Amino acid sequence: MMDRREFASMVPALLAIGLAEKAGAQSGAAAAAAATMPAGAPSQVAMGRQPKELASGVFKPQAGKGMQGGKESHQFLTGMLKAGNIRLEMHESVQAPGAPHEPVGTHLHSEIWLVQRGTATLYLNGTEHTMEAGDVGLCCAGDEHWIANKGDTELAYFVVTVGPPE
Repeated sequence: MMDRREFASMVPALLAIGLAEKAGAQSGAAAAAAATMPAGAPSQVAMGRQPKELASGVFKPQAGKGMQGGKESHQFLTGMLKAGNIRLEMHESVQAPGAPHEPVGTHLHSEIWLVQRGTATLYLNGTEHTMEAGDVGLCCAGDEHWIANKGDTELAYFVVTVGPPE
């Protein structure tokens, strides 16, 4: 099984995937994401909430709010990369057995999941995929998706998002 240090060492490669796919998928993703947003809904940037610029360093998990609705999350980092208009975010999520999955969603950014422990169902564009400890799932910008605990033990996974500010 991979720990968070080993996973963090993979982030540069994951970023390269996100940057390469962004070039090809940005226009289609923007249309897909726009279709799921309420008409006239302002983006975070339009509301004046520009994410902070990230600098090289070490990021420790922030305290979570405890298990709420069978889920808990610990934020590591979120902000803009210095080399361009790319937003990066990373968190760790935990889901209890039987916890409901998030609503089906789409985004302008891509998401990468690494399962630490447990068994997950990853829904991507109408197809459910099973993920186990050590598996990596990729959701490209604009894809419909959700992730849920499929097993009878706790599910824990890291999430990295890469894409334009939203």
